[in-house]
Amino acid sequence: MKFLTKNKAIYASSLFMAMHCLAMTAVSHADNALPDPDGKPADMSKPVQVYILLGQSNMLGFGKITGGEGSLEHAVKEKNLYPYLVDDSGAWTERRDVRNVRVMGSGTGGMKLFNNEWMTISGGKIGPEIGIGHHLGNAVDAPVMILKSCIGNRALGWDLLPPGSEGFEFTDEKGVTWVHPGYKGSPERWEKGTEPKKITWYAGMQYDGDIARAKQVLAELDKYYPDAKEYEVAGFFWWQGDRDSRSAALSSRYEQNLVHLIKQLRKDFDAPDAKFVCASLGQTEKGATDGGGKILEAMLAVDGESGKYPEFKGNVATVYTHPLSKGSDSGSHYGGNAETYMNVGDAMGAAMVRLFDGK
Repeated sequence: MKFLTKNKAIYASSLFMAMHCLAMTAVSHADNALPDPDGKPADMSKPVQVYILLGQSNMLGFGKITGGEGSLEHAVKEKNLYPYLVDDSGAWTERRDVRNVRVMGSGTGGMKLFNNEWMTISGGKIGPEIGIGHHLGNAVDAPVMILKSCIGNRALGWDLLPPGSEGFEFTDEKGVTWVHPGYKGSPERWEKGTEPKKITWYAGMQYDGDIARAKQVLAELDKYYPDAKEYEVAGFFWWQGDRDSRSAALSSRYEQNLVHLIKQLRKDFDAPDAKFVCASLGQTEKGATDGGGKILEAMLAVDGESGKYPEFKGNVATVYTHPLSKGSDSGSHYGGNAETYMNVGDAMGAAMVRLFDGK
């Protein structure tokens, strides 16, 4: 896939400012540099560029749109942030070149559709898809679909474990050794030397469901992107880790699981060149030694610039979100503060564009 940009002169400036986020500045200013959407549809002669958003509840989105301080309305109308989200009359803008689709289901159960619309502000909550969508819509000279398929309270080391993952043993602080299953194993863990008693859930059950639901959307492409004939999976966005951070065993395994996740997603969607951007937990600072610190270390390790995984150079990026968070933590959904979700989405979108630019 060839990556093309539009409005290059304007976007170069906005992207430069956006990357201050990734340079660990305290506040994101990239949003002020993005131009207003022009309201024009995309060139439908080109394949839809699909970006799949995965994770748990923070990717799901709990940023308040209304409700005073901490809401998106307050950020835009009182603090003059994210001006590209409103037009001259104060109404929310709409991107007719970016489709916003969100589906959800528990495990391998049915699919509920939450969003199937042009990128705009609607409903009562937002997630990082808004910042992501505006960056990609502004940069990609082709139709864009933001396809979110996730649900809350899921661990990479259990519910979201990708196919092919192996089991492992972990000895806890009391000296008890637990067996944790590989993909499709059950239950979540059992004491070594005892007989495991299977439950109705298995390792990777949420992964299987989330991927199946995303594929179901793509199988009916024109239902979700009007007049679309073809698509390419161009990238993945991952914001997750809260539940794994609460387990010494799962946080110790996070890096290995994350590496496998990146490779498996590319395989499952037949997209070997798809880029991957992940974001850390907002409350976790560099140097932390708890479970959240292990999650952060794992994410920084897979970043292509770290050098630890040479095959990820130029195609995997990590956004360190602590400087972008407005308080609270992932377990409390950052208090519903819309600025956190906008800042993180903005930085993730900018990171993806940099990968396509080869930077």
